[in-house]
Amino acid sequence: MGWARTRKDSMSQYVIGVDIGGTKIAAGIVDEKGGIVAKTVVSTLAEEGFETSLEQVYKSVEELKASGKAGWEEIKGIGVCAPGPLDPFKGVVHNPPNLPGWREVPLAELVSEKFDKPVRLENDANAAGMAEVKWGAAKGYKHVFYVTVSTGIGTAVIIDGKIYHGKNGMAGEGGHVTINYDAKDAVCNCGNTGCVETLASGPGTVRRLLAKLKNAPDEKKAMISAAGEKDDARVTMITVGKAAANGNKTALEAINEEAKLLGIWLGSMISVLDPEIIVIGGGVSMLGELLLATVRKTIPAYTINTRADKTPVVQAKLKNDVGIFGAAAVSPK
Repeated sequence: MGWARTRKDSMSQYVIGVDIGGTKIAAGIVDEKGGIVAKTVVSTLAEEGFETSLEQVYKSVEELKASGKAGWEEIKGIGVCAPGPLDPFKGVVHNPPNLPGWREVPLAELVSEKFDKPVRLENDANAAGMAEVKWGAAKGYKHVFYVTVSTGIGTAVIIDGKIYHGKNGMAGEGGHVTINYDAKDAVCNCGNTGCVETLASGPGTVRRLLAKLKNAPDEKKAMISAAGEKDDARVTMITVGKAAANGNKTALEAINEEAKLLGIWLGSMISVLDPEIIVIGGGVSMLGELLLATVRKTIPAYTINTRADKTPVVQAKLKNDVGIFGAAAVSPK
């Protein structure tokens, strides 16, 4: 798919943001006000191995370069975000599960040499958090806890306007905080038991709901019907969200339980970090107040912070293009 112009600013300084995912690579030219001048999406072709998918990364940048929407001399740097584990200090991708063959890849160096531009590599959740600080829901805040809730739970810790990386560059893996060590049916992909990711992510919520509905076919049928889907439709978080929006009790209870789990976890995060604001993004965040109202209500009982009820918990502003914005936000300027 070729580039597509969305908005051009009068400024003459731009950066390129490249978001590498397991199935697609989204890239864009972004101005300093957060306007996307040009955008491209190409397939990652991850199943064909590292060399092929690296060429797809190059292809995405080449398409932007050829678009003519900004002079190449106006591009000040390239930001790249990718799933971890990775080393943001050295610009090395270690071995992400959804990118086969990507083992100890010096990605920042490779892209920099290819295009003769400074390049910075960052974890995708950290990058998204910085984008929300720069252009999104956390604009104007310096101490931010960003959460993305979708198939997993990723987080970013922003302190004094900067990503907190920790000693090895691997801080901020808040999704792998254990909130129920005795949850034998909730073994996380990381190998631990009872991580908030495996309990309160979209798949975790659906798994719990299906177990509840196993012996309640009429209840399941009613929920699917409330979502406006066929009787034999597969239950997903989209199904649950649609049914809840239409007042289905079963779906509302599932979302309420997920929100309570998130609230319990976030109470602990507030005890540790005392952030100015918590921003929640990812597909599950699209539930909006159906989710967030219960999260806010739950938090105060699970934190020692006596002012936790004054901490805003808001929906992320940057949605479909958050990966591009994130990569652009961490790009060298």
